[in-house]
Amino acid sequence: MPKLIVVTREGEEREIEGEVGLSVMEVIRDAGIDEILALCGGCCSCATCHVHVDPAFADRLPKMSEDENDLLDSSADRDAGSRLSCQIQFTSALDGLKVRIAEED
Repeated sequence: MPKLIVVTREGEEREIEGEVGLSVMEVIRDAGIDEILALCGGCCSCATCHVHVDPAFADRLPKMSEDENDLLDSSADRDAGSRLSCQIQFTSALDGLKVRIAEED
C-alpha cells in the first residue's frame, strides 16, 4: 500500500498506509487523525479538510477545480500548496505524499 505522510497541527509527523481509490481526506480520517473535520463528507463544499501539499508533489495532483479554489479563498491559512484533501484521489503515484494539516479557520 502507498504511504501518506501527515504533519499534524502540533507538528507531529505520521506515516500512514493509504488505500488506493480513497481521497486523501478519507485516508487521514481512517487513520484516526481527527484534525480533519470534513464536515461536508467530501463534497467540496466546506473547506474543513484543507491541507498544505509538499511542493514536490504539486505536479502529480489533479488540477484544482473552480469550486475548490473558491472555497480555499475563504481561508486565512491559504498558500501556494493549499488543497482540499477531499479533492485529491490517493493513488500509487502519490506514494510518499506529504501534507500538513492547515490551521483551523
